[in-house]
Amino acid sequence: MKLDSTLKAIVLLIICTFFWGSCFPIGKHVLDEVNALTLVFWRFMIAAICLAVYLKVIRTPKPHLEFQQWIWVIFVSVIGVGGLNLCLFTGLTYTNATNGSLIMALSPLITSLIACIALRIPPSSSQCFSLLVSLTGVLIVITNGHLESLLSIRINYGDQLIFCGMLAWSIYTYCSQGISNWMPVLPYTFIGMLSGATVIGVMCLMSPEIHPFTELWSTTTLGIAEVVYIGMFGTVAGYLLWLNGVRQLGSANAALFFNLVPIFSVLTSFILGQEVTKIQLIGITVVIIGLLLPNIKRLKLQPKINSEA
Repeated sequence: MKLDSTLKAIVLLIICTFFWGSCFPIGKHVLDEVNALTLVFWRFMIAAICLAVYLKVIRTPKPHLEFQQWIWVIFVSVIGVGGLNLCLFTGLTYTNATNGSLIMALSPLITSLIACIALRIPPSSSQCFSLLVSLTGVLIVITNGHLESLLSIRINYGDQLIFCGMLAWSIYTYCSQGISNWMPVLPYTFIGMLSGATVIGVMCLMSPEIHPFTELWSTTTLGIAEVVYIGMFGTVAGYLLWLNGVRQLGSANAALFFNLVPIFSVLTSFILGQEVTKIQLIGITVVIIGLLLPNIKRLKLQPKINSEA
């Protein structure tokens, strides 16, 4: 039973990272028609509306939490969901995509470090090796094999913002593991989407040049379809699958799969007509190997545990 749940969690995390990875080239295309804050606002508004309707249809009971628990859930959601997207998309206006991808690729490492510090447990040698292998693969994909280009990267204001967003996401991933023990995933995800829409909505109100409703109304049919895709698949489905994976595998192991995001981004770009080089395919293979390393031992040990039960 545990083996089945582990395999299911792995598959769901892979699907999740595909949705997120595909949002990068799709989002890049739609940003030619709408402002970044407009895109993020509608991303979370669509997600919040979809989840609200779904929760109403299935008649999900309201979680009975203490006041302190509600405050903690809302705080973590605002930091992790709103903070990540606000820092990420704002930062990308000051820096290039390569810098942003490299910084976000540090998320698994930072999440593992947060878990080790919080639990006062040093990372295992296999976990460290897996992180190193996966990060190497990500760097190969992003730099197209020219690792020396890392030496020319300069840290600017945009890089600092994206680093703050990456840190917020890492904290969200770790804290979500504990919250999922006493709060169902669906209501927790809904609060996250509502928090994200609120944070970005406030930012839109503070920016007179941004008009989310007017911009969406004046965009093309394809642009609207892309915004809906990002809202439904890249947000609703993505966050639900991610939180389920965190609950099953733990924050440190689930965070490893975040390395697949730039991989699926490259593959989606290829499907949309952009070229993918051989060295990038090698990098993709290295990332997959890095992800499999810590789970091979897990999968081998699970049957023994089940047989004893």
